[in-house]
Amino acid sequence: MNAAGESGQPSTTFFEAVGGEPTFRRLVDEFYAGVATDPVLRPMYPEEDLGPAAERLTLFLMQYWGGPNTYSSQRGHPRLRMRHAPFRVGAVERDAWLLHMRRAVDRLDLTPEAAGTLWDYLERAAYFMVNVMDDPAHPA
Repeated sequence: MNAAGESGQPSTTFFEAVGGEPTFRRLVDEFYAGVATDPVLRPMYPEEDLGPAAERLTLFLMQYWGGPNTYSSQRGHPRLRMRHAPFRVGAVERDAWLLHMRRAVDRLDLTPEAAGTLWDYLERAAYFMVNVMDDPAHPA
């Protein structure tokens, strides 16, 4: 659903501007290709098949950026911190997540402005998910 801008023309959502569902599916597919072999992140996914996790992330990102609200219809409010609370998310996990997401964003054919907008959100989200402040590699 688009709101009319000041000119009376429908405004375009970020979701639409970057190519809609195919773009978000490519982003998430690229991301999970990295996660599949990552020694830090892969153990965080109890499912042998990463497909269900990839689908959840795809639906969430599409909804967040103005696409269909399928995520909320299927799963309710995102409650991202609550859903990630069972997992240790410290600096190492955050940085591994960002590494694979950066590679995924860079593989999309987005304008620099769109890539920057998407990356700014993903980076903020990754920092927001951190739920452990100590770094096990550097004991206090």
